[in-house]
Amino acid sequence: MNLAIDIGNTCAKLAVIENGQVVDFFKTDTLSEVYLEQLLENFPDITGAILISVHEDSDAPIEALLRRRLGRFIRFGHGVPVPIRNGYAMPDTLGADRLAAAVGAATLYPGNNVLIVDFGTAITFDFVSAEGEFLGGNISPGAATRFRALHHFTRKLPLCELIDREVFMGRDTVSAIEGGVVNGIVYEVEGYIRDLERKYDGLRIIFTGGDSNFFAKRVKKPIFATYDLVAYGLNRILEYNAK
Repeated sequence: MNLAIDIGNTCAKLAVIENGQVVDFFKTDTLSEVYLEQLLENFPDITGAILISVHEDSDAPIEALLRRRLGRFIRFGHGVPVPIRNGYAMPDTLGADRLAAAVGAATLYPGNNVLIVDFGTAITFDFVSAEGEFLGGNISPGAATRFRALHHFTRKLPLCELIDREVFMGRDTVSAIEGGVVNGIVYEVEGYIRDLERKYDGLRIIFTGGDSNFFAKRVKKPIFATYDLVAYGLNRILEYNAK
């Protein structure tokens, strides 16, 4: 049994994985040593862990605890071998979370061309080939970032948010902003899918990230939506380095 930890800017996500499957998943605003100790007590069969973090300095106590308690530990970053080829022009500049998600996609859909769309503060579009190579991707503002930008850089536009309703053409300012942001993202995503399907056979599409379910209902394509893609990738990387 393994533990995959993804510490981001706003929260920490922890996945307990057994036989390659996520069996439990937790989110916490602050990952403390006490929280982690309790989790390890609740899952005594955990023998390995892998950590990815945007806070390279402040999570040293967490790393020390994992190294002390478990037989296997990896802090994932550049230099750690991965089971796919990184075709990024400057591999060391690729975010570790994007690379872990790419490994997760190759793990879930081996031998397939896969488009990963991660809906967060930014929306990332990443592509993994059927041959198991990360071929690159793009970064675009996420929904909340677009709403905040419209509010911040104009004098009169209100701050809006994602609302679960269909808006094609707004009939007032709020619905116009909602429709503009949501439809803009949908058309953007569908454009990537259309162009990649023209170039690559049997394209698989994975949506992940906080807004993935919201947009999965609005994009007219078969989509696999998962909140734990990075966890699957981290687990695969941990197992790959254990061999």
